[in-house]
Amino acid sequence: MRTAVVVLGDLGRSPRMQYHALALAATDGEVDLVGLEGAPVHAALTVEPRLRTHRLSDGAFSSRTTRGSRRFVWMSAARASLQFARLLSALMRLPKPDVILVQNPPAVPTLAVGWLVARLRGARFIIDWHNLGHTVLAVRLGENHRGVRALGRSERKWARRADAHIAVSKALAAWLGREWGVQATVVYDRPAAFFAKPSLEASNDLWQRLAKDLHLGPRRLPLVVCPTSWTPDEDFDLLLESLERTERALVSRRGKGDVSSPDLAVLLTGRGHLRPDFEKRLARRDFKRVAVRTVWLEPNDYPVLVGMADAGLCLHQSSSGLDLPMKLADFRGVGIPVCAFDYAPVIAEALTPGHEGLTFRDPGELAHVLSALADADLSVVPMFAASRTWLAANPPERWEQEWTAKAPSFLG
Repeated sequence: MRTAVVVLGDLGRSPRMQYHALALAATDGEVDLVGLEGAPVHAALTVEPRLRTHRLSDGAFSSRTTRGSRRFVWMSAARASLQFARLLSALMRLPKPDVILVQNPPAVPTLAVGWLVARLRGARFIIDWHNLGHTVLAVRLGENHRGVRALGRSERKWARRADAHIAVSKALAAWLGREWGVQATVVYDRPAAFFAKPSLEASNDLWQRLAKDLHLGPRRLPLVVCPTSWTPDEDFDLLLESLERTERALVSRRGKGDVSSPDLAVLLTGRGHLRPDFEKRLARRDFKRVAVRTVWLEPNDYPVLVGMADAGLCLHQSSSGLDLPMKLADFRGVGIPVCAFDYAPVIAEALTPGHEGLTFRDPGELAHVLSALADADLSVVPMFAASRTWLAANPPERWEQEWTAKAPSFLG
């Protein structure tokens, strides 16, 4: 079987689609992974002989999110038109696929091009629903904007024309069935094999590099890692308020004495258009006890950083209330408890308090956990301590297991 796996996003920042491609290649299939230029993919993809990556340019429209709504709409329409032509050309030049598997969102022009090429070339058309594109657009334009309503109608039309569907959660699959009459197979995000506890040598090496580059001081600090895409569905106001409360709590207990070495390091990874604004706001804070840094890591370093953390932090707030953040799976893979914002009931599908970690709903609750981590005193957060014990005793299910169990139901 030959499969074209398509995502109109940065391939290096699309781990789930990378995992699909690796799983398909592992079954002796030939895979063409198509997406936008940007960050490098994981090394495992570069050495797989049955897998080829194809990058499409997108740089001309990188500024579309920095202006007003009207400019955003027109620039997005222009970008979609150009991407339509580029993606159509790329898929028609590839060897004939048996299956075209596309990620949604983004819906435009991915769904239209994927369906068209599938019909022209006699392939099955499968949609992997990570979220709903029209709800993501509504975060920027408002749910009553005519563009949002039009996108919702478009998504429904293409959904009903697809041959099969995958969804990241039971809640999303149920919504698709109830509202649009399509049946989706739930394939949960699970950690890849390379998300495992790193060796002491690898951890020490990465810490030494980070401590030097980020000016973290001479001693190893309690570490919180917050993976982020720097998008509007993450609450950075809540984070800054939590950090300010944590700083005040630590100063009140320890005073403003020697701060040559902070008490806690909080590292925010990733790239995105909201990162520069956050960095400007962060620079106006005079944090002494909490070292807050933004950092971009190469694909091989990121699992090491996650695995050497004392806690993970997830700020995700779903635009639809139906999707699940993949970063929860990353921390599950390395056995690190996560503090996740409680944005909707769907999060219970991936996180049980006292098992994978805990949830919080306001800055005070998060600051309470951060302060406890800085003091190395988890007795004041018993649920977090319980999670460490539970994770040590319960190894995670891996992506390969989930994919192998579910693939027959959507590949046909």
